[in-house]
Amino acid sequence: MAGRRPASTYPASVSSGLSSTAAAATSAPAPAGSKTGRPAKIGRPAVTREPEIDAARLRVAVLRLSRRLRKHDLAGLTPSQLSTLSSVGVAGPVRLGDLAAAERIAPSTLTRLVNVLEDRGYLLRTPAPDDARASLVTLTGEGEKVLARIREEATSLLADMVLSLPADQLAALEAALPVLEQLAGSG
Repeated sequence: MAGRRPASTYPASVSSGLSSTAAAATSAPAPAGSKTGRPAKIGRPAVTREPEIDAARLRVAVLRLSRRLRKHDLAGLTPSQLSTLSSVGVAGPVRLGDLAAAERIAPSTLTRLVNVLEDRGYLLRTPAPDDARASLVTLTGEGEKVLARIREEATSLLADMVLSLPADQLAALEAALPVLEQLAGSG
């Protein structure tokens, strides 16, 4: 995975949690010193006695929530097409090469995605003014409408899910929101 650093470069308290969690996820034997065989928790050293987080559980919960939010009507778009459309919406006019890098996909794959979105009338490809070999991609009016509708639907779905939580879980989620935002921005 691009951008991931090896577990050996993490602080010891996090590195041991990551390596044992990964080991448990792949059914490898528990790391030396583990008596329970359960995945280690990520947290501060035992001296501080702060709460520990099971990284595998957190990963599964985030992925499942993301999947639930994508299950609504995506205007007939695949998750990759939606991601590309969203990136163009955030970046504004963007070169195809820069968009491929932002999406972390091969330029040929991006070209296929852009072709589909352009055929649907969501994106417009124009020559870059300073380089005849490059193209810029921008959202069309229809692309902006579709993207806004998808965002509204996903936000509404999540709001409904959150409103069904009891008060103590709402408070815990509210307290965790800044941390989740920080984690989401760290990748």
